[in-house]
Amino acid sequence: MREDQKLADKLNSFLPYLNEGQKRIYLATEANYIGRGGKSKIEKIAGVSHNTINRGLKELADDTPGRPNERIRKEGGGRKKKITPGIWQRIEAFIEPHQRGEPESPLQWLSKSLRNIEAALKKEGVTVSHRIIGEQLKEKGFSLQANRKTYEGKGHADRDVQFEFINRKVKTYFAENQPVISVDAKKRELVGNFKNNGADWHPKGTPVDVNAYDFLTDSQGVAIPYGIYDMALNKGWVNVGITKDTAEFAVQSIRNWWYKMGVYHHSNATSLLITADGGGSNSSKGKLWKYELQQFANETGMSIAVTHFPPGTSKWNKIEHRLFSSISKNWRGKPLVSYEVIVQLIKSTKTVKGLEVECEMDKEAYETGINITPEKMEEISIERSSFHGEWNYTIWPQT
Repeated sequence: MREDQKLADKLNSFLPYLNEGQKRIYLATEANYIGRGGKSKIEKIAGVSHNTINRGLKELADDTPGRPNERIRKEGGGRKKKITPGIWQRIEAFIEPHQRGEPESPLQWLSKSLRNIEAALKKEGVTVSHRIIGEQLKEKGFSLQANRKTYEGKGHADRDVQFEFINRKVKTYFAENQPVISVDAKKRELVGNFKNNGADWHPKGTPVDVNAYDFLTDSQGVAIPYGIYDMALNKGWVNVGITKDTAEFAVQSIRNWWYKMGVYHHSNATSLLITADGGGSNSSKGKLWKYELQQFANETGMSIAVTHFPPGTSKWNKIEHRLFSSISKNWRGKPLVSYEVIVQLIKSTKTVKGLEVECEMDKEAYETGINITPEKMEEISIERSSFHGEWNYTIWPQT
């Protein structure tokens, strides 16, 4: 190690005074002097590539070297730092958004990687290194970007008005000290040693090994987290089901939240406001959803007001970015190997703004295909709003 340091000091003090050709010859001479392993040692200490050493060795082996030339590279050699405006226009034509869907574009059906752009230019008789293309793209303000989910499809004509309706309703409940919750089901998770998206810190070179394939037969089962987020208190409750995400399961999750958390914070409540998206187990069209809410209203004596978000706008529901996003961040990169791990990871979710989360397993078996007859629907004490009654309604307790 001491000899290596002495060699490094020698190179660092001498190399700055040499041009590129002289450096190659000198480093090749030192590599020859060291003998076996000399090339790799010089590469490491001097921080040069093996091509530089090899070229120097080749020049040393030349029996009839020419006269020293002040030019380091042959004329025209070296990387081109800039490309002409005409070439840039061709590159831009490959990647500009307005070119999408143009069948004549050479890269319409290929990845617009730097090497593919280089190859496409070469077919047109233009030779430009992919490295130069990358540098120019960065200089022009381009960067690698993934798809972003923003387009919600054709929005409902009353979308914004419904948002305003929900906002006024929530403010009214807050003013009257009545509970407001945001509800939804998180996506189903396989329970087992499967890959969970995201990364976590581990000692270098020690990633967690997981199954190569996500087969249901290799799992312990499924976990269906249904969340309830108390908007006033910044508290969450997650009911983890093991069978199906049904309306019965959704209302049971709300029921569990109320009796195990909500009632202690809202003991004087006479009404509950639920904000939910318009599909899934809490669908605005769901008959079983309304029937189960009626049973819950009867049990608690509270009126249950429900406001649904318009189609295609579920991401605006508070639970998505106040609770579920925090849970996803907390368990990212961690295999959900058991139900206990899932529950503990959810319960340990916290934020700097004071979010607290409780979680428990729901081992009940929920069946699909339960039919609510027209006669049972007639029994439901429901009052629909004059504004989009299919989205906004109140279910009153029956005496």
